[in-house]
Amino acid sequence: MLSVYDQKPWQKAYPKWLPKTLAFSEETILDRFCDSVSRYPDDPCICYFGKTYSYKEINQMAVSVCSGLEQSGIVKGDRVIVLMQNIPQAVIASIAVWMLNAVVVPLNPMYTVEDLNCYLKDCGARFFFCQDELYEEKVKAVIGKRKDVGVVVTSPLDLLGKNVEIPKQFKPKVESAFPGTRDFVDLIKEIPDEKKYDRYKPGPEDLAYLVYTSGTTGPSKGAMIRHRHVVHNATVFEKACRLDRNDVVLGVAPLFHITGIVAHVAIAFHMGIPFVLFGRFDADEVLRLIEKHNVTFTTAAITVYIALLNHPDPGSFDLSRFKKAYSGGAPISPNTVDRFRKTFGQTIYNVYGLTESTSPATITPLGMEGPVDQESGALSVGLVVPGHEAWIVDVDDPEKEIKTGQAGELVLRGPGIIDGYWERSKETANAIKDDRFFTGDVAKIDEQGWCYIVDRKKDLINASGFKVWPREVEDVLYRHPGVNEAAVVGVPDAYRGETVKAFVSLTKDHRGKITPDDLIAFCKKQMAAYKYPRIVEIIEEVPKTITGKFLRRKLRE
Repeated sequence: MLSVYDQKPWQKAYPKWLPKTLAFSEETILDRFCDSVSRYPDDPCICYFGKTYSYKEINQMAVSVCSGLEQSGIVKGDRVIVLMQNIPQAVIASIAVWMLNAVVVPLNPMYTVEDLNCYLKDCGARFFFCQDELYEEKVKAVIGKRKDVGVVVTSPLDLLGKNVEIPKQFKPKVESAFPGTRDFVDLIKEIPDEKKYDRYKPGPEDLAYLVYTSGTTGPSKGAMIRHRHVVHNATVFEKACRLDRNDVVLGVAPLFHITGIVAHVAIAFHMGIPFVLFGRFDADEVLRLIEKHNVTFTTAAITVYIALLNHPDPGSFDLSRFKKAYSGGAPISPNTVDRFRKTFGQTIYNVYGLTESTSPATITPLGMEGPVDQESGALSVGLVVPGHEAWIVDVDDPEKEIKTGQAGELVLRGPGIIDGYWERSKETANAIKDDRFFTGDVAKIDEQGWCYIVDRKKDLINASGFKVWPREVEDVLYRHPGVNEAAVVGVPDAYRGETVKAFVSLTKDHRGKITPDDLIAFCKKQMAAYKYPRIVEIIEEVPKTITGKFLRRKLRE
């Protein structure tokens, strides 16, 4: 077992801050937000293109939305789906949900109707917050004639302010009302008494989120993220990244992803500092906003940094204050870090986490240089976060612990680790034993405590930080009448870190008549944008084991 207290780099970096036990937070993320409202009411909370909202203004809107939820019958423990891009309404809706001690279920707007049906059925949500362009296309189809699921619809333009140029990524607002729904703008016009909601406030053990993840064992499961998990790891980021009241957070990771939840929203509320939102990612817009708002910190997938490097004129932007750039969600190469340093004069710090670890499980403290593993060439993902314990165990025999410096499955325990999946006792028992979470990732930890992720135990594909289960893609391919066999793997990709590749054999009467592009287009119509295969290779037969299982390792090779 490795304890953080044994890590010499941590002791050197933060001798005055190392929790002496596996300490659990006594506060909630709502407590941290309310404290910031009380202490810094007029300070900026959310910067959204040309509009900035103070902590007091965000709180007032959240209270109004909370009143609307209460009128709709939402009570403690109810699940509320938030289906939005990175816009202020996603944050305001979440705060409002917590004010009633209900649970936020953040979902990817790219999900299909079929996806959303599955999630709605699994979590039993009673309410949707969604963007206007998603209602007719998806949400209305999912809800059907049900009267027990309420909906609030909003436009990304609603909180842009008056007389501003509409960002090119947004569609014009749908002016006509959607029957059976409520409008976000109408909700925030109400001014209820915010003190009446004090009696509903959650405790540290209450659920803040259900975040769906493919995890290590296949189909999506709702990771039960408690308030104490979020607050603990916001504190980890604060200390490891040396954040203070002068920092500004770039909200580049999706707010439906655990990174956006903890490394953007929670950190800002915890510190009482602003964060910058801008809908969907656009490299030119991001560089402009980093300069405009003097951004100092973010955590983003490496694809974000590569996109910034690929900008036609990256040197024309002033990123001198952007000194706390962290990357997680996908492997990063030392060469990319070197390119970023040469171009922008700043380094990229590595961090590793999972939904089940509530974002950071290991992190590189600010000012430290993560070493490179000589054997695998992997850049260290940092040190195990304070308050946690880590084990490296034999992949085939989890009862057997591996010696320092050798590779095996990474196992974690601590106050950031979830205690289960929503109504999935079997999956919970498979992944969490004696409070120890088996990550499914193959790693090694050296004598100094530096951790390296060197392989995956399972076949999960990690494309730009989004998780794709091969079976999902294969099932869609099998719907095509010309597909005989389909096997999907993740392959290295310079931009996405890893991308989806499908090996397909065709039926006899379709051979020579179907092209890889035909199959890619077929999948693209039926899957979320990050899931469909970018590469299809047509082969005679998919290689298999004696028992008929696909040899994915051979396909990767």
